[in-house]
Amino acid sequence: QVQLVESGGGLVQPGGSLRLSCAGSGSSLSIYSMAWYRQAPGKQRELVSFISNSGRTNYADSVKGRFTIARDNAKNTVSLQMNSLKPEDTAVYYCNAGGGAGFWGQGTQVTVSS
Repeated sequence: QVQLVESGGGLVQPGGSLRLSCAGSGSSLSIYSMAWYRQAPGKQRELVSFISNSGRTNYADSVKGRFTIARDNAKNTVSLQMNSLKPEDTAVYYCNAGGGAGFWGQGTQVTVSS
């Protein structure tokens, strides 16, 4: 069983940056593909970024060039560096291990507003 805890969300002005972190416990995250999803009010949860257990990454078109996903297997964490934030990035961000049928964190709120 894997427990995931996200942190780093908050309120930021447009153009600002945040760094989300996902800490795993109960198992090593190194064996899992990891991802960040987000869900805005009234919208479906969407995939933001993915990193395989070999380090291959991909990103939603809406965040390419602005967000960077990384994993630190020694610390059992996955991060999402978010730059040049836009109001449309406002959402609850969730960490996922092992795909849709895998493990989820409780989410962290990101609000981009002036």
